[in-house]
Amino acid sequence: MKVTQEKLPDSRIGLEIEIPGEKSQTKYDTVVKNLARTVNIPGFRKGKIPRQILVQRLGSGYVKAAALEELLKDSIEDAIKQENIDSIGNIGLRSSFDELVQVFIPGVPLTFLAAVDVPPTVELGEISAIAVQAEEVLYDPQQVEDWLEERREQQATLVPVEDRPAEVGDVAIVDYQAYRQSKEAGTHGEAITEIVSTDFKIELDEGRFVAGIVEGIIGMSLDENKDILASFPEDYPLESVAGETVIFDITLKELKTRELPELNDEFADEISEFETLAELRESLEKRYQEEAQAQTDENIEKAIVSELIKICAVDLPDTLIQEETNRILTQTAMRMEQMGLDTRQIFTEDLIPKLRENARPEAVALLQRTLILLEIAEKQSLSPDETALTDRMAEIRTQFKNDDIDEDKLRIIVTEELTTGKALAWLREQVTVELVPLGTLTPVETEASPSEVTDETDDATITVEAEAVEADE
Repeated sequence: MKVTQEKLPDSRIGLEIEIPGEKSQTKYDTVVKNLARTVNIPGFRKGKIPRQILVQRLGSGYVKAAALEELLKDSIEDAIKQENIDSIGNIGLRSSFDELVQVFIPGVPLTFLAAVDVPPTVELGEISAIAVQAEEVLYDPQQVEDWLEERREQQATLVPVEDRPAEVGDVAIVDYQAYRQSKEAGTHGEAITEIVSTDFKIELDEGRFVAGIVEGIIGMSLDENKDILASFPEDYPLESVAGETVIFDITLKELKTRELPELNDEFADEISEFETLAELRESLEKRYQEEAQAQTDENIEKAIVSELIKICAVDLPDTLIQEETNRILTQTAMRMEQMGLDTRQIFTEDLIPKLRENARPEAVALLQRTLILLEIAEKQSLSPDETALTDRMAEIRTQFKNDDIDEDKLRIIVTEELTTGKALAWLREQVTVELVPLGTLTPVETEASPSEVTDETDDATITVEAEAVEADE
């Protein structure tokens, strides 16, 4: 069988295959015999139908198409074996099947075009010329103080307040009923039956409830009743009040303030494994210093990889991109399930194509990163030692001790992980890195408002209406 190869974009090999006449005749005869054994034609026993009658009843086009379909499939597989092509999938026909049916004559040579994905190729650029900037993350001692203050807040005791009005930071227990605004001043309109509560606990911090409520409660005294105007956002889940300003009839029933524990050795011993506050502080300082260095290292590696992708050429087959895209979506679904989200509402038949489209750029970038680093590792003869490999595999087994683990696949994954790590370490010594202050290259992320948390899924915003606070009785 005559086969001509052609290099195509996206790591594909084009094949021009000429099927000998005797092979096409043999396949056609075999298909006709098989059809004669399976097709039911009145007046004839199966396997005893004359070829002329069979072709006449089924149609010559149908018989030719059936024979051609098998002939093409077998011929592509034979061509791949004959040419020793390292196929990784996505085997496809480049010629028009309908046109081939029209020209197919059993016993006459037939030429057609096909293509197959092969392993990707990587062409490395001039690595020694790489110079990058990366943001340096510095340790901030305030992180330790913030951590300690947060733990004090968590350990706080709620103490009843009776001798003053409500203040910011208090916890209020209220009854409320929402009403629509009446045209007559000083009167309530229709009661909104969906917005009513008794003994509702609310922290008097900005953003804890509908805009205007916390501000209205601040300054109220115990047992005071008050009408407060509150405005719902346009995207509020309860459509009947979205975008409206309504009246909340609120009664302040209880008021409590937080009494924070003293910051001392006893506190440190209670909330941590350390006996003294000094030991706890030292541990926190070390942790945040290591985190700052790890973030700086990550920024450096990202900058290096980004530059590598620019100067190196990676010919990626669609087969690998699809596999990586599937892996990303699978991991995303697993994380969502761990968060308690119903993935069936997100990964719907209609949304999956869009999710795949959104994940594709990430898949391409991850593949480029891995393949470039593996190519560098191969060129520099970098590989993990057996001890590191064994230790890392044991660590992963411990993390997933309740799961069935494919040992061969685990070894491949860990080997790749450690090898790319060695390549990155080697690159750190070869390229020029300039550290710049945090925020120089990218805007510093601001913390989300307490009233709004944005999920990573497309246009999905979860609005937190309020946070119930468990009071210590």
